Amino acid sequence: MSAVPTVLVFDSGVGSLSIGGEIHRRLPHLNLIYAMDAGGFPYGEWEEGALSDHICATVTTLVEQTSPDLIVIACNSASTTVLPALRGQLSIPVVGVVPAIKPAAAISQSRVIGLLATPGTVRRQYTAQLIQDFAADCKVLSVGSGALAPAIEQRFWSGLEQPGLYAEIAQEFNRQPGSNEMDTLVLACTHFPLISAQLQRHFPGVTLIDSGEAIARRVESLLGSNSDASNGSGLQQVVVVGERELSACFKTQLAQRGISETPSFLLSER
Repeated sequence: MSAVPTVLVFDSGVGSLSIGGEIHRRLPHLNLIYAMDAGGFPYGEWEEGALSDHICATVTTLVEQTSPDLIVIACNSASTTVLPALRGQLSIPVVGVVPAIKPAAAISQSRVIGLLATPGTVRRQYTAQLIQDFAADCKVLSVGSGALAPAIEQRFWSGLEQPGLYAEIAQEFNRQPGSNEMDTLVLACTHFPLISAQLQRHFPGVTLIDSGEAIARRVESLLGSNSDASNGSGLQQVVVVGERELSACFKTQLAQRGISETPSFLLSER
């Protein structure tokens, strides 16, 4: 391992920015590569077997070209589908992301927590098991939105804001019995923390929680003892997988985060 390790943060889109951003805040000396699989977005529409094959092939190619020391699969849907297969193919650590149900249950005082996720994550048995294991004494109000992640993706690429959608999601929670007692809301898609400020306006007094901080701590535990933090700020780069040119709006978003674009794009066919 090099003195300053490189972490590959992989997602179907801009969700990698929320997880990578937390890693960068905690471990600013690490080199980060934000890999965005634009050719495969959105993962929620894929059949699980095909999605696993696609991600394994794409990530393997990325590893060959970028030589990271650790990979973060910054997507709940992908993590619950692909981790065993991917770990079987790679010799470097692979960290997955799961809905932050355990920490949400730990801090909830009312024992009523919300789960905002993609429809696929809401349906998955893995999510039900997390609730059973860590929030069995809680009332969990779930909303699965298929529109929110694409809206956030569009926001970053074109600058279009859709406040009406945020209001609709809040209304979906409010229609459920017990919503007035909800004190914690799990943002169970890595795209969602990127609009936490906008969502917070519709959930006053509710604590929004996601997996970013926990993933950053996990990366630190795996790499911290082997990395040299004295080299200052690490390099942050983005690679877009698929035939999509970066828009001016997207480049501005990256620049605001201190992230540089790469000159080449990997191709991926669905």
